[in-house]
Amino acid sequence: SLLLLYVNLTLHCVESQVIMERLTSPARLMIVSDLDHTMVDHHDPENLALLRFNSLWEHAYRHDSLLVFSTGRSPTLYKELRKEKPLLTPDVTIMSVGTEITYGNSMVPDLGWVDDLNHKWDLGVVKEETGKFSELTLQAETEQRPHKVSFYVDKSKAEEVIKELSQRLEKRGLDVKIIYSGGMDLDILPQGAGKGQALAYLLKKLKSEGKLPVNTLACGDSGNDAELFSIPDVYGVMVSNAQEELLKWHAENAKDNPKVIHAKERCAGGIIQAIGEFKLGPNLSPRDVSDFLECKVENPNPGHDVVKFFLFYERWRRGEVENSEAYAASLKASCQPGGVFVHPSGAEKSLVDTIGELRKHHGDKQGKKFRVWVDQVLATETAPGTWMVKLDKWEQSGDERIGCTTTVKFTAKEGEGLVWEHVEQTWSEESKLKDDSSWII
Repeated sequence: SLLLLYVNLTLHCVESQVIMERLTSPARLMIVSDLDHTMVDHHDPENLALLRFNSLWEHAYRHDSLLVFSTGRSPTLYKELRKEKPLLTPDVTIMSVGTEITYGNSMVPDLGWVDDLNHKWDLGVVKEETGKFSELTLQAETEQRPHKVSFYVDKSKAEEVIKELSQRLEKRGLDVKIIYSGGMDLDILPQGAGKGQALAYLLKKLKSEGKLPVNTLACGDSGNDAELFSIPDVYGVMVSNAQEELLKWHAENAKDNPKVIHAKERCAGGIIQAIGEFKLGPNLSPRDVSDFLECKVENPNPGHDVVKFFLFYERWRRGEVENSEAYAASLKASCQPGGVFVHPSGAEKSLVDTIGELRKHHGDKQGKKFRVWVDQVLATETAPGTWMVKLDKWEQSGDERIGCTTTVKFTAKEGEGLVWEHVEQTWSEESKLKDDSSWII
């Protein structure tokens, strides 16, 4: 067990270091967003607002900013949502209403946060006292966590139950926080827990490492997000579809705070709107650009080129762009004549020929549920004018999702911008399907 503890501590240090060291200076922007009905719109089957945010983040922010998801979901339900929706991979994940903080792809827990939460908390006592209330219905086993006990309670009885339960737990020597949200969910946490405290802890940690973000934007829709907007110097956006309980909190506590707005757009659209309103950086998503031939950036940006190409690829296969010689010529001109594409099957092909073959796939996904997005686009300049870009590229066709880890080598050419020199793809571990025959690029 000592060895296991050592391994866990080492993993924890390495993973949080990777996240923090990816940025050589403070993050330009840190977005801290709730998921359900904030980042994710469950009334949008095409996930368009989420995909608009994804392309904006990967092209303009991933390289020098931090993405944090702060959700009431347990790790189990969070992972389920990742399989259902085209979510990006965050740098930090705060789960179970701010009782769990994890870092990176491996979701390594923050052990310092665990220690903080153990103060005046006893899971056994909480279970014992809540068992005396017939009005409380225990949520699924996956939602019961070391520092969170979750129930459903009728709206009409919530206030009375919360008052009596608080008194009972206080008498037993515990210091807890009871959060009621969504008109039905009741969560009992240590007093030091919650989305707001988790964010405050993260900001303090970043500050101690000299990496306090230049700007932080908190995004939410329900009562358990209110704490996020209470943290000093943080911008806040309540999405247009925010629930009554959050709007009520805002009216009573923050209506005179110019740093917290109620967006006109739903979910991720509201987040994009807030980036623009607060002037936190670019807020034009590449998905909102209709003609890529007109889409020029002042400085060569490999991340921008990758996002633009795969978005064009989606529109090409959906038949949303014209099958014109101008597009084909523009794509071929952006490839090195001797460039190589390594297919996930291992087969090597000419990059120019691969792009040429796209012509015969024009419109083959027309009228179908077909979407493409990229994740974790990170570019490294390996020599003056040469970049290596690593990313995950995903395709959703109907209910099938397929993904590849992709490496692209770019070189800058005078007057031509960036040229694709080498593309290599391998099947992603999370890819549900690994179909060599249907994968183009």
